[in-house]
Amino acid sequence: MRETRSDGELLRAIAADGDRRAFEELYRRYAPWLTARLRGRCADAGIVDDVVQETFLAVWRGTARYREEGDPAGWLWRIGSRRLVDTMRGDGARGRLRSALARLRHRDEASAEERVLAGVEHGDLAGALTRLSPELRAVLQATVIDGLTTREAAVLLGIPPGTVKTRALRARKQLREALA
Repeated sequence: MRETRSDGELLRAIAADGDRRAFEELYRRYAPWLTARLRGRCADAGIVDDVVQETFLAVWRGTARYREEGDPAGWLWRIGSRRLVDTMRGDGARGRLRSALARLRHRDEASAEERVLAGVEHGDLAGALTRLSPELRAVLQATVIDGLTTREAAVLLGIPPGTVKTRALRARKQLREALA
């Protein structure tokens, strides 16, 4: 009976030898999970499927390199979520995002995402973000843009989860004040 290889061993085999079986095993382990997580951020199953394929293609081709730091699932999520953001930035992405958010939220008040997008359109968000300290910007990048959980962001940034929460609160407060 064959022993199950760790995620790190699979990734090393893919990077070093182009091991197809290692790639297939990694894909079977993580593609359903990544698809489910991305569908939580995008209702279009076609876009999600394309992003999942692009994510694993980047792993196979070696354009995304795992540095053996942190959790492989978090690394794959980061690649996938960034590719999803890139895809959504295409023509009409803001409109698709707004309509998806409107369907999910049955409130008269604008969602946080809609307020952020309105700030992007008016050009004041970029300035507000640059005024944040690098530590606060890194936490926002990990938790808001990359969609990582507090724990995943803590591992990625090498700080305790409580610090991630505190910095996220401070960053949001500073952004609210700057955008008000």
